[in-house]
Amino acid sequence: MDKRQAIGSWLSGPRAAMEDAGADFGYRGEQLGLPEEGPGSIARPGRRLGALAVDWGLCLLIAYSLITDGYTSATSNWTLLLFLVLGALTVSTLGFTPGKRLFGLRVVSVETGTVRPLGSLIRTVLLCLALPALIWDRDGRGLHDRLGRTVEVRI
Repeated sequence: MDKRQAIGSWLSGPRAAMEDAGADFGYRGEQLGLPEEGPGSIARPGRRLGALAVDWGLCLLIAYSLITDGYTSATSNWTLLLFLVLGALTVSTLGFTPGKRLFGLRVVSVETGTVRPLGSLIRTVLLCLALPALIWDRDGRGLHDRLGRTVEVRI
């Protein structure tokens, strides 16, 4: 076997190399008891990023037009604060933000299905820090989801 095939290419990554070698990782969400496809399955990164962009844009629009006079350095701070409030309140009460609803996503608790306010607050604060959202497990859940004991699924 060629050494390049054994370690995988930089495009396919080490997971693909392990799967080619016979390792079975299952599908995303299998360990959580979620379906592989359709409603209730793990949300894909593209939809999640799209929902994040919509929510951020909405908060930026509110901060720009209603709170600050034009775009200043304070606009970014207000946008982050609005994003925190929007995420914490809407996820804990409705299970989704406007962006998530637009993209057909919902945040649910791993144990009960409904997100508790503390779990929503933890998740949203860590999402505002950005780094925890960039650290994913094999199910595609960010560190903010793992610590908040939530998962983002398709509706």
